[in-house]
Amino acid sequence: MAKRYRSAGEITFDVFNYFVLGVIGIAAILPFLFVVSGSFATEAEITKRAVFLIPTTISFDAYRFIFSTDTIVRSIGVSLYVTVIGTAVNLFFTVTMAYPMAKRYLMGRNVILNLVIFTMLFGGGMIPTYLVIRELQLLDTLNALILPGAISAFNLIIVKNFFQELPVEIEEAARIDGCTELGLLWKIVLPLSKPVLATFTLFYAVGHWNNFFSALLYINDPSKWPLQVMLRQIVMLSQSAAGDLSSMDPNFVQPPEQSIKMAVIVVGTLPIMCVYPFLQKHFAKGVMLGSVKG
Repeated sequence: MAKRYRSAGEITFDVFNYFVLGVIGIAAILPFLFVVSGSFATEAEITKRAVFLIPTTISFDAYRFIFSTDTIVRSIGVSLYVTVIGTAVNLFFTVTMAYPMAKRYLMGRNVILNLVIFTMLFGGGMIPTYLVIRELQLLDTLNALILPGAISAFNLIIVKNFFQELPVEIEEAARIDGCTELGLLWKIVLPLSKPVLATFTLFYAVGHWNNFFSALLYINDPSKWPLQVMLRQIVMLSQSAAGDLSSMDPNFVQPPEQSIKMAVIVVGTLPIMCVYPFLQKHFAKGVMLGSVKG
């Protein structure tokens, strides 16, 4: 096959694209690198240099200090519990509602769909929601962080659209072979829906991991605070809750406040960043496939 030579305009366009995307990528990565570097820096370096990407002396004192008590570890445990259980609850209710909604012969389908869309446009607001949570006796329980957002209307519609686009012939063939409706969902539909399920697993998991406002409203017991609330307490209010000097070596010098804040930010960001590469390959495909038709 003869080699196709690219025109000067195409080459210029590609160079421009690479340049713009490179600048955006660097602008997104640099602040996080600064935070990571600052968490390993000594007080002298932070005082001397306003901005740096590689500390001259690497110190783990900030991490030793924030892990000197079980406060951060307990908060990580709460966040992991809410993220794992909350995501499982989200996927269960989203899939089990999206699947029947994808069937055009379902009676009352349009009415239910309009009610779902109505919730996207109009909401009760913070105070009515708080009153409902209180009447359900969910205050100061981790269920208050999971159950109120069990289904996202936007995500439900995209998953419903994805199910709707699956070939009807596959389902009919499975039914002829004696497959029940539940077996059809479990053995046929879900295995074919891995891209969209992986995408919304990531959406729901990131939402739960980063959610701190619900915990501020509904959780008064500090022992049940997720990591993001503890991060807010340390970064915006004080670093005193991050560690305990009395449990450290007598020669240990408390790290600078800025290093402690940056170390907590890194600890709060790292787990969800570790999950992303495993789901990234399904990310764009899942969203695009589920958003083609209504």
